[in-house]
Amino acid sequence: MNNALTSVRKAYAQARPFAGTILLGAAALTIALAGVRTIADIIGPVFLALVITISLHPIRIWLEQHRFPEWAASVVLLLAAYLVLFLLSLALIVSIAQLAELLPQYTDQLTAVVTNAGNTLKSLGVQQEQINAVVNAIDPGQLVALVGTVLSSTLAVLSNVFFLIVLLFFMAFDTDSTRRSLASLGEQMPDVAAALASFARGARNYMGVTTGFGFIVAVLDGVALAIMGVPGAFVWAVLAFVTNFIPNIGFIIGVIPPAIIALLEGGPGLMIAVIVTYSVVNFLIQSVIQPRVVGDAVGLTPTFTFMSLVFWAWLIGPLGALLAVPLTLLTRALLIETNPRLGWALPLIAGKAEPTEKPEQPQKEAAGTTSK
Repeated sequence: MNNALTSVRKAYAQARPFAGTILLGAAALTIALAGVRTIADIIGPVFLALVITISLHPIRIWLEQHRFPEWAASVVLLLAAYLVLFLLSLALIVSIAQLAELLPQYTDQLTAVVTNAGNTLKSLGVQQEQINAVVNAIDPGQLVALVGTVLSSTLAVLSNVFFLIVLLFFMAFDTDSTRRSLASLGEQMPDVAAALASFARGARNYMGVTTGFGFIVAVLDGVALAIMGVPGAFVWAVLAFVTNFIPNIGFIIGVIPPAIIALLEGGPGLMIAVIVTYSVVNFLIQSVIQPRVVGDAVGLTPTFTFMSLVFWAWLIGPLGALLAVPLTLLTRALLIETNPRLGWALPLIAGKAEPTEKPEQPQKEAAGTTSK
């Protein structure tokens, strides 16, 4: 009996510090998340500038390999970043302007659709009070305008042009000194340097591939919508490009507005044609081709990617949804890859087992041959 009590006391004594650590960590995490939400308007543009700089870094490497001076490589990198910022801002401004002109034309049609839906529910035996609750909860004037949330939220970040210009300026000219600092850090803390390098490589690959395939999807969708005669084809093409950066649910967000416009413009047949076209284009490119091109660069399971999308959208806002994967890669690098004791978590996040290192037998054989 005494031995059993002693064992229970020892187990309790060992569990108590662990429980305290968990509670203390949860409290610290809650405070940190509250702080991040408070300064989300700053974190979003800063991280966007960082991702742009990292994505364009191969340009600087190419210039340095061709013996360009350091200042010239920084200037070219800065101009490339400004060009990306300008083109994206221009496309979003034009899209929002066309969207503002297009939406008022379909207010009456949307009202009629909602009324017909209410009549259909009534014919099916639904009580009038429930029908009124559903109809009153739907604002036809805002239904299609939901697409403006994605576009205008992105534009809201880009509209702070001065802040982004200054950020990109300093990041472009600090790239070389940052690399030297990371090289020095690698000698003292190799795990941290390797984790940051992994983040940069993964973010660059993801953004490059996603941008390229997003442009292809936007062109194909825009051309298809124009051929089918759906109004606002350019707007929906830009929306398809932007939502391509949203993992898992980006396709759904991108297809709803043009499908509704097609329904109002040409009836159910045109709406079905739009949905089928989007499904074929986006499924083939985003679900079949794009993941194979990205390969193992990202190292995130679909479930983990979706959860990260929900988390970063809640924490930072719409821009967090667009940058969910790079933000997750940075968090993984800082919290897991920098700590060798947490290496067991990487296969769970990536959804595959880490390859085990095997002794290099050919080298041993070669060494044995040389000694003979």
